[in-house]
Parts: sequence; C-alpha cells; structure tokens
Amino acid sequence: MKRCIIFVLLILVISGCKKKRSTTDSTTTTTIPGKPSLTTPANNSICISGTTISLTESQVLFTWSTTVNTNSYDLVLKNLLTNTSTTTNATDTKATVTLTRNTPYSWYVSAKQNSSTTTTQSDIWKFYNSGAGTISYAPFPAEIVAPTYGQIIAAVNNKVDLSWKGSSVDNNITGYNVYFGTSTNPPVIINGITNTFLSSVAVAAHTTYYWRVITVDSNGNYTDSGLYQFNVQ
Repeated sequence: MKRCIIFVLLILVISGCKKKRSTTDSTTTTTIPGKPSLTTPANNSICISGTTISLTESQVLFTWSTTVNTNSYDLVLKNLLTNTSTTTNATDTKATVTLTRNTPYSWYVSAKQNSSTTTTQSDIWKFYNSGAGTISYAPFPAEIVAPTYGQIIAAVNNKVDLSWKGSSVDNNITGYNVYFGTSTNPPVIINGITNTFLSSVAVAAHTTYYWRVITVDSNGNYTDSGLYQFNVQ
C-alpha cells in the first residue's frame, strides 16, 4: 500500500515539473523599437543642401537618431503635389534619395526589428526641395485633421466641424478657401478664412460629403489639400 502511495506522489511531482517547464518555455519577451527623432532636412524648411543632378532633380540626405531594439529603418517620403509615396530601407540612420526639385515633401521614419512585426514611427516632417531660380515657395498643402478621409460621423444637431493644419516655409499664408458639398466637385463655401477650422457646417443624415482646402499666400501661390470625403450617419 505504501509503495502505491509513493508511486502516485512521484507521478504527480513529475507532472507538475513538466507543466512548469512547459509554461516557462512558451513565454517570450517582445521588445518594441524606440521612436526615431528626425534631424535633417529640418521641419518646414527649404532644403538647399542637396546635390544637384539636373535641372529637375537633386539628391537629398536624410538623417535621424539611433533607436533601441532596432535592426533597420524605413524612410517614407511623400510628394505633396502628386500624393505619391516611396519607401527606402536603411540599416544606418541616414539615407540619400533622389527627389524632384522645387517640390514639397513630407517624410517620416519607422524603426523595425527582425524578431517582431511591431514598428515605431517618428513624427511627420515637411520640407521644400529647392529649385533653380525660385524666389518664393508655395505653402504646403493643408493637412486635413477632421473629419478624416472616409470617416463615418454622427452629426450634432445636423452640424459638423471641419479642421485642418497649414504651414509654409515663408510664413506668409494669408488665408484658406474651403470647398464643401455633396458632389465630387464641391462649391466654395468660404474664401480667405484665416482660421484653420470651420464650425457648425450644416449637413444631412445618411449623406456623403466632399471637401477640400486651398491654401493661399501673400505672393499669390496656392496649394490644394486634395479631395476628402466623409459620411454622416
């Protein structure tokens, strides 16, 4: 009888050890890459340090900070006139890219790790790649804040608020022209507004709305945010 009891206890001890070992073996530690800090080109600046290749193109050096738990970086550039993006992978904290001259760009860097699909993105910066003989630069296209593209919103008292961000390397924005309506070619609802928001815009339920913001500066230059749309419940 004693032998049977000892045998059963021995089996329970062995089973407990195996279970504990299995739990420990299945535990993995996931580390998240640090957030890169962008360095050059500076935010909202004119980039004049690039190497000229031709009348239309130049090579620009991008630099950013080293981050922990990182094996490589993705440099993502967006041409703000064409809204096309390109991605350049780098194992160092710098990369040189050929860009169109006299053109506004935005850029950010994502830190990546080989053992994880988790990435960490930097802030988004903007700059103007300088061009030959350029005296003034058009403002950056307005950055739509809300409603975002394709957002479904519930209007309060059949009203919505529109908001955006504007910036310019010359700091000479004079106003914004806002277009808004139910067609893909919305009419202008206000010209020359100096605020970066428009409150209490009338809407109807179960309707899709389209809008855009044109940014104008003191030299007569202007840029288009592009057409955005949202849906009212």
